[in-house]
Amino acid sequence: MIDYYAILGVKRTATAAEIKSAYRRLARKRHPDLNGGSEQAAREFALIALAYRTLSNPRERARYDAQWNRIMRGGSVFDSNNPHAQRMRRAAVQARWDRAVERWLEAERREAFMRAQAVFTTVTLFLSTFFVAMLKPRLWESLDLFGRAILLTLFVIGVWHLAARLRTCFAYYTYRPTPIQASLMQVEPERKPFSRAVASAFLIVGYVVSLAAGLIVGEYTYYIVSDMAFFFDQRLRPDLIFYPPIAVLIVDTMHTVASKIDA
Repeated sequence: MIDYYAILGVKRTATAAEIKSAYRRLARKRHPDLNGGSEQAAREFALIALAYRTLSNPRERARYDAQWNRIMRGGSVFDSNNPHAQRMRRAAVQARWDRAVERWLEAERREAFMRAQAVFTTVTLFLSTFFVAMLKPRLWESLDLFGRAILLTLFVIGVWHLAARLRTCFAYYTYRPTPIQASLMQVEPERKPFSRAVASAFLIVGYVVSLAAGLIVGEYTYYIVSDMAFFFDQRLRPDLIFYPPIAVLIVDTMHTVASKIDA
């Protein structure tokens, strides 16, 4: 069994503050980003993170301590000094360590992927809303019937794509308020960083601010594009809502393709 206390370099009687301090000290030294991003450094950091996650949670720590004490008192073949038992013990420890590290690395990869999706989607939505409100492109008016059909198709796909991305990000990063029945039954809440209300408010406020900022900036900078009145103007038109979802669709698609090429 892996000794998490030894990994963090603390006593078995260490307080939560001591465990946290030890983890931070080791994380600063062993983080993969500070060690050239090597696989070995990632595995060492994964084990440190696993030890901290176990010992920083009172319930997990109690379960771990109970299991450790049970093994120490057990006197099974795995506690023997027999060479075969020692090899079996080392193999079991290595296998458990490898499984824990692989789970941690997979979780880190998924976290990085989800973070990139959330950032690209929201930033593209806000920026495209800002620029569309500022420039007010006359693309719809310059297209023929076939071009408008393509634009509408891209808009529908873009709205569906945006809704799907936001739904995925909400499911991964947000939680619903705990019902009173769950609190009475002492159901442990999901460990997610934001509530649905906070995330929704962020999107709404971000969109409104981007729209308002674009309109304000556009009022003062229209003279820059006034010579291209055939493509830009100062009128607010219904077709302007088409462009932000299409921009999100295009940027996310390009990011996905680039990620697959890099992989």
